[in-house]
Amino acid sequence: MNTIKKSTFLGEFKEFISRGSVIDLAVGVIIGGAFSKIITSLVDDIIMPLVGLLTGNVDISGLKAQVTGSVSVNYGMFIQNTVDFVLIALFIFLIIKGINVFRRKELAEIARKAAEPPAPSRQEELLAEIRDLLKKQQP
Repeated sequence: MNTIKKSTFLGEFKEFISRGSVIDLAVGVIIGGAFSKIITSLVDDIIMPLVGLLTGNVDISGLKAQVTGSVSVNYGMFIQNTVDFVLIALFIFLIIKGINVFRRKELAEIARKAAEPPAPSRQEELLAEIRDLLKKQQP
């Protein structure tokens, strides 16, 4: 009985792994990691230096509050990581919004095509012509 459950479990796992959505998810995670590095560089190397320039050359990431001699609260890094998160979330939102617009257009086109009656086949056209000729012949 235990081997039956195990083989069913393995079969279900194999089916799960072989789905396209799992592969898409893996690709998304890899691209997301690379995208995160780009956004982090954007924040660290472009945005935060500009913010520092506007605040009198203050290095935001270096801001901290000394609690005791060796303990400090690094709230500057928290601010920088928050900016990273907000920018990543914004860009992902914009990408998903673009994908959704494309999908809505695609679904509308599919629905429009589904609503149109299919063109009659050649055989149906010939049968309609025969029907019309037979109607003309009747008194």
